[in-house]
Amino acid sequence: MTDLYLPSEVQRLAAQAERHTTPCGEGDILWHVWGEARPNARPLVLLHGGSGSWTHWVRNIDALVAAGRQLWVPDLPGFGESAAPLSGGDADALVAPLRAGLHALLGNAPCDLVGFSFGGLTAGLLLAAHPELAERLVLVGAPAMGVVPHRQFELKAWRHLTELDEQLAIHRYNLAALMLHDTRLIDGLALQTHVANVLRDRMPRRRLAHTDILARSLPQVACPVHAIYGEYDALYKSWIHQLEDAFAAAAPDFRGMHLVPNAGHWVQFEQPEAFDAALLAALA
Repeated sequence: MTDLYLPSEVQRLAAQAERHTTPCGEGDILWHVWGEARPNARPLVLLHGGSGSWTHWVRNIDALVAAGRQLWVPDLPGFGESAAPLSGGDADALVAPLRAGLHALLGNAPCDLVGFSFGGLTAGLLLAAHPELAERLVLVGAPAMGVVPHRQFELKAWRHLTELDEQLAIHRYNLAALMLHDTRLIDGLALQTHVANVLRDRMPRRRLAHTDILARSLPQVACPVHAIYGEYDALYKSWIHQLEDAFAAAAPDFRGMHLVPNAGHWVQFEQPEAFDAALLAALA
């Protein structure tokens, strides 16, 4: 199963990254850095989604570095190679170690902060508590906006299964149910990356994503806020068009929402060129 854990594209990018660590729980947060620091260009911090790692950005790193950005991409506490927080098992427990890590690595210099899914929820909570950390916030496929009346998807359990083929069938189902609109993209890099990530998820009982906590936190976020979603995001489905009004009501400096055509929840993987263009436009 080793080839499932480390796709060649992941190995290539990992080998090119600088690695930094900051304290978290009984261990460290691992930060990956690509690109060079440039005058008058803020560091770009990317937070991945739940049951993920930095590899949620595997199809975007090259283009963003080529656009002149220096990327700081952690494995969030409790995921990938980062230690879990000392207490708490949800996004609110990540605020303190991430704030300390950003301060240790970047000093008092603000960043541009981008959060995908659970990472978007985490980013919103982080800036609500520490608004000085970022000059701009981009939320990608973020949950917890209080828009949908009930959960729009259901995932299947897999840890009780002993046969690899049965596990992979469930992983394919879950990718189709939540992450990808175009199911032809499941096998290959997406499946290999997903399997490697879920095997290292130590925070499985997250619940805040199913509340409206992001909508209640955004009024404390002072910087400009942008939103990018796939038009077929499984978190929202037919409720996707209610989101822009919800953001406008919650964020004091909301700059707009961009829907990427023909993409689901994992929009930056499914339509990387369209996503990268939308992100760079928001950050311009």
